[in-house]
Amino acid sequence: MESQDLRKAGLKVTHPRMRILELLEQTKPRHMTAEDIYRQLLGDGEEIGLATIYRVLTQFESAGLVLKHNFEGGHAVYELDRGEHHDHMVDVDSGKVVEFHSDEIEELQRQIAAAHGYEIEDHALVLYVRKKR
Repeated sequence: MESQDLRKAGLKVTHPRMRILELLEQTKPRHMTAEDIYRQLLGDGEEIGLATIYRVLTQFESAGLVLKHNFEGGHAVYELDRGEHHDHMVDVDSGKVVEFHSDEIEELQRQIAAAHGYEIEDHALVLYVRKKR
């Protein structure tokens, strides 16, 4: 994403917005908390406050640039909205978020909705997992 993406979203191009956008785009894992972003910026010598980061993330979410996920037992995490659907697995021990896509699961969900007389408008599937011992 670039500065024109911010402008298209109706946001003024500012240094904090550009830095946060860059981080969300370049950092692995793709899901970051506001605190993760803050620590990364601090490590890079940036002095962008946590309140500013939360404000920018809220603006990005409202503008449709990022998705916010509130997984159980953890903080809200943010990822760029890249337009492709995917589901998530959350490791209950480490908090690690794993993205996945399954055509079979998507089709089964459509079939279940249709069997009850519905069409799916949107959905979010989150599996809470633990490593096998």
